[in-house]
Amino acid sequence: MGLDMHRDNEAVSPVIATVLLLAITVLLSSMVFIMMSSTFDSVEKDDPKASFSVRGLSNGYHVVTITSIDQSLDPAKIKWSIVNESSTRLVESNGFTDDADVYGTVGANISFHDRDAGWSVTKGDYYVINCQNLNCNTGFHVFELVDTGSNTVLGELRLPVIDN
Repeated sequence: MGLDMHRDNEAVSPVIATVLLLAITVLLSSMVFIMMSSTFDSVEKDDPKASFSVRGLSNGYHVVTITSIDQSLDPAKIKWSIVNESSTRLVESNGFTDDADVYGTVGANISFHDRDAGWSVTKGDYYVINCQNLNCNTGFHVFELVDTGSNTVLGELRLPVIDN
């Protein structure tokens, strides 16, 4: 009674091979999804950060210069305000940087000058404020800039006293 062994030259049955290929495909696609899902989390930009300098001129004007800003901003979303803080917080004048009587005007009470002419608020751009006409050179006034896109206060700058 001899045992007759029969050899099969196929290594894996076709059903098992299909299941293994399907499992490997699912595993690889889930690994790719996990790696790429971290890029979907940070779609929004960080809030903008800026710094400014203020200079009072002898002719009654103040110049507010953007000395640094981490991203260029849309002038239509930058709101400026002149706030009197002598007794209560009173907004005496406000508007947006892209207003027709502010953006690129000369001789207005408030004007914004876009140095690179790129229709954006970037480093080196500046505001000119006629504090003689607006009566904001008493030392109690603050020039405030707010990015309405992110609802972030970019700066609150005290306008210095100008002795004429």
